[in-house]
Amino acid sequence: MHNLLTDIDGIAVGHATDLDRATGVTVVVFDRPATASISVLGGAPGSRDSAMLDPANSVQAVDALVLSGGSIFGLDATGGVLDGLRQDGRGLSFGNTIVPIAAQAILFDLMNGGNKDWGDQNPYQRMGHAAYRAAAKGPFALGTVGAGTGATTARLKGGLGSASAVTSHGHRVAALVAVNALGSPTVGSGPHFWAAPFEQAGEFGGLGYPSAFTAEDTALFIKGMEPSATTIGMVVTDAVLSKAECHRLSILGHDGLVRAIHPAHFPSDGDTVFGAATGEKPVTTPQQFMEICHLAMVTMARAVARGMVEASALPQPGTKPAWKDLFGSSVSRP
Repeated sequence: MHNLLTDIDGIAVGHATDLDRATGVTVVVFDRPATASISVLGGAPGSRDSAMLDPANSVQAVDALVLSGGSIFGLDATGGVLDGLRQDGRGLSFGNTIVPIAAQAILFDLMNGGNKDWGDQNPYQRMGHAAYRAAAKGPFALGTVGAGTGATTARLKGGLGSASAVTSHGHRVAALVAVNALGSPTVGSGPHFWAAPFEQAGEFGGLGYPSAFTAEDTALFIKGMEPSATTIGMVVTDAVLSKAECHRLSILGHDGLVRAIHPAHFPSDGDTVFGAATGEKPVTTPQQFMEICHLAMVTMARAVARGMVEASALPQPGTKPAWKDLFGSSVSRP
């Protein structure tokens, strides 16, 4: 176990990262189509082909899920992923035609200091294809990579995070998230994470909560009215779930955002979470599904904090500092 999304068998993850433009794409590819759904609780979302994941609609499974920077321009990344899937013979067959199925969520990273003067054609379709081709099983990078490259939060550099867990009946649950929140995953101006109660094995510093909370800690503190926001991610399990149950899984993923980011789901956030199931292990009781849902919340909260801990500051002058630059080598448990 690597404490990553790829701890679930049959999943590959690939990144395309552009530090000069301060943006990127992350692609999750399933060995075989995964049952999937989505929930959107932010006020300013952006997505591609998300309507098909409504439990009321016909499409049941996806070949890939895509997370990207670039706001509306980033939606072109799925085109590159679809090209790769089709080249590899993945998708639904209609006569001689193959139609891959992929859905995408985007975050806004257009005002983070990167060079967005890309000329007459944005780079996201190429980046989507590159991320698809880079997809691999096993360990993958976190922090300032892929969809987390240009991510920021109210006080600090954001990033790409992941975490995994196993239920008492052996179902694996894992989360992947690009943390670009309007709010803050840390308590006030200090190093402590709102997700602290869920931490495992010191994965984000072992700091716990501060000894006391101040009015400043719980006051409203956000980036401002600029639209540079949105946290996007997914929760995946190896359980056999219906599309409606995947929708519930995605909602519990949002609960993880609420436990890890203060505040989440604001009008300028487009917070979006996918829920997916690879269908390897049956679920035989309602209690087993409820435990999977609980770990959806827990792994998402942990993934948010891990994305912050693993992030590095962007190379552009005047950009936000990373958590590890301010706190990584000097903190001790209170």
